[in-house]
Amino acid sequence: MSAIDRFLREFRRTSATVDEIREDLWTAVDSDAYAGAGEKYQAAVLEQYRIYVEMADRLSGRRGLTNTFLLTVNTATLTAAGTLVPQLWSRGAGLLVMPCIVLVGQCVAWFWLIRSYRQLSSAKFRVIGVLEERLPASPYWRAEWNALGAGRDKRRYWSVTSLEQWVPALFALLYVALLLIVAAR
Repeated sequence: MSAIDRFLREFRRTSATVDEIREDLWTAVDSDAYAGAGEKYQAAVLEQYRIYVEMADRLSGRRGLTNTFLLTVNTATLTAAGTLVPQLWSRGAGLLVMPCIVLVGQCVAWFWLIRSYRQLSSAKFRVIGVLEERLPASPYWRAEWNALGAGRDKRRYWSVTSLEQWVPALFALLYVALLLIVAAR
């Protein structure tokens, strides 16, 4: 079984198959609809491919900005907590409960945002793969994924999303620990 087949099998459980994407992607317009068929049709496919790859890259950029924003919020919160907790603690630990609950909720939302971005990115790269079927090369879909060992060998590739999801989980654990300390007081 090829790396592509294993990759496809992994994603079939939760999303559209490549065959379903292929059915939805291609319209009734084919190379016969273009005057000078071959070249103009290939140019149109290549342009759509270029635009779609750019959209996938922008999604990755938005994902990075979201993570940066939420990491900044949590880091600022911890910094503020380091300076304010002693004062709040002396006035009553109950003042710390609501902010901790809100922060745990924000970490849960952050975790699910990362998951959602992963799902969107996976779908985009499957569509890119189907577009690459009409191009002379398949750099994203086949070459890159195969070069990374199709995600099976952690020495060659660790999924960024798998690593990203640890950050909000660790912050949430820290906030829950703070809640338990407050509750034990």
